[in-house]
Amino acid sequence: MTFSDLTTDTRAQQLRDALGDRVILAGDPGFDEARLPWNVAVDQHPFAVVRPESAEDVVDAVRAAVAAGLRVAPQSTGHAAGALADTDLSGAVLVSLARLRGATVDRLARTARVLGGSQWNDVIAAAAPHGLTAMHGSAGDVSVVGYALSGGLSFYGRALGMAVNTVREVQLVTADGALLRASVDENPDLFWAVRGGSGAFGVIVSLEIDLLPYADIYAGMLLWDAVHAPAVAHAWARWSAAAPESATTTLRVLHIPPLPDFPPFLSGRSLVVIDGAILETDAVAAEVLAPLRAMQPEMDTFARIPSAGLIAVHMDPPEPTPAITAHAVLEALPADAVDAFLAAAGSPGLFVAELRHIGGAFARPRPDGGAISAIAGEYIVHGIAVAPVPEAVGPATAAVQGTVDALSLWHGDALALTFIDSAGVARAAGFGGSGERLRELKHRYDPAGVFAAAHPV
Repeated sequence: MTFSDLTTDTRAQQLRDALGDRVILAGDPGFDEARLPWNVAVDQHPFAVVRPESAEDVVDAVRAAVAAGLRVAPQSTGHAAGALADTDLSGAVLVSLARLRGATVDRLARTARVLGGSQWNDVIAAAAPHGLTAMHGSAGDVSVVGYALSGGLSFYGRALGMAVNTVREVQLVTADGALLRASVDENPDLFWAVRGGSGAFGVIVSLEIDLLPYADIYAGMLLWDAVHAPAVAHAWARWSAAAPESATTTLRVLHIPPLPDFPPFLSGRSLVVIDGAILETDAVAAEVLAPLRAMQPEMDTFARIPSAGLIAVHMDPPEPTPAITAHAVLEALPADAVDAFLAAAGSPGLFVAELRHIGGAFARPRPDGGAISAIAGEYIVHGIAVAPVPEAVGPATAAVQGTVDALSLWHGDALALTFIDSAGVARAAGFGGSGERLRELKHRYDPAGVFAAAHPV
């Protein structure tokens, strides 16, 4: 984007004149709170922040920013704020959608209309009374828009595919300040692009998504002390390689600090955990799990539960957390790869070392899909470290990257966009073969480069 010759003060005054108290400028009361993302390890410094409460507010914000020669950075919750860390926001208006929340369910159509700042907890709460649920991830406070339009890896996914394929319609404000509807039969090129390109093409005001007809689900976790990690990890790798597509599970080695926020049976311990869901009857699910249960876990919570409870199974932190992460997609998980993972999982400073089982329907592209509709690979290795102070960022980065690099022999040519939360990561592998067309459509819909997205195309 080519900025005009307007001074900083002139731009600020233009925003104030256009938006009134809907814009928060540096120095205004509440600015530091408004610019703070969920991942509080990221220190965002935008020119201004706007927190719209309606589609009209979003239109006004985009038009005002463009008129003032500023870019627009859409953000729902800021879970992936780390991906914006190498983008200069000093010339951008951060459009924080946290106040644009709500989900309305059509029980007969089995769909939900979801506002742009909504979290998965909003959708689950609205769907559950109708015996429905959604292709949510492992945390309830994650943005529906950011997760779904960047792919979305759900515990339903080996059977049903990526969450992005449940998106039926998108309403967004484009660079010219127009509010557009994108679907299969209206602006189909834009509909293709946002299903993967997301915030690079506009500010998402709402989505319409398909819901799932599951009032309950067989799900839970198996837990052992980390002394059993070698036996459990190797057994899970063999088991998952032959598991039916109805089973979507994750293996994690956790190093939990001795803090009162954690239950006594977790606090201060290192553990190995297998969790997930199985889309089968109770009898079949129990048969599928039998080899893992034979290792006598300390805790076994797998059972038939209300589908709304699946969101809590993975035990993601419920509060904003200063985290550093890294990941890679693996083509296979042979015994040598498991050994490399176990060696890395003991790295100092590492909070979680994780292996997610993908493959199955995750890996099958959809002919009616968008820019991304599948992810090529069998597993994901994922490292997470907490960085409560700036001095911890370097060691935390080294710990998570070391976990990923330890399995470099098995890396595939793919990335999960929803797992990218750090600067400097090339997105090409996340877009697969869609990169060139995405760039062409970006030039058509945003030729001046107005939108600063977490995953630029």
